[in-house]
Amino acid sequence: MKIAIIAHDGKKAEMVQFLNTHKDLLLAQNVDLVSTGTTGKKAIKAGFKVNALKSGPLGGDAQIAAMVAENEINMVLFFRDPLAKHPHEPDIFMLMRLCDVYDVPLATNPATASLLIKGTKFEK
Repeated sequence: MKIAIIAHDGKKAEMVQFLNTHKDLLLAQNVDLVSTGTTGKKAIKAGFKVNALKSGPLGGDAQIAAMVAENEINMVLFFRDPLAKHPHEPDIFMLMRLCDVYDVPLATNPATASLLIKGTKFEK
């Protein structure tokens, strides 16, 4: 299972906290994590193995969207900051649209992400 993790600046600490909360499950199930650049750096600093791509504003959201379209991503956890303005909104909406097009589970907050992680039967 490959899970993409993305978090806006105001949500990066929440993403790391979420990963730490679910660390045992993620490690036990051998989940591969891919992320946008800065989110990945924060997760790596917290002890997770992550394939960090480009930063969101520099194309990282688009890279993950392309991976969704190529059936390389099984789930997207995107902790969005709905109160902040983001210059790369078109990439964000493209990623969300492609998750819908390709039927890839997408969580935009920790509560939904927790339900997805706990409700997923990981293949071994």
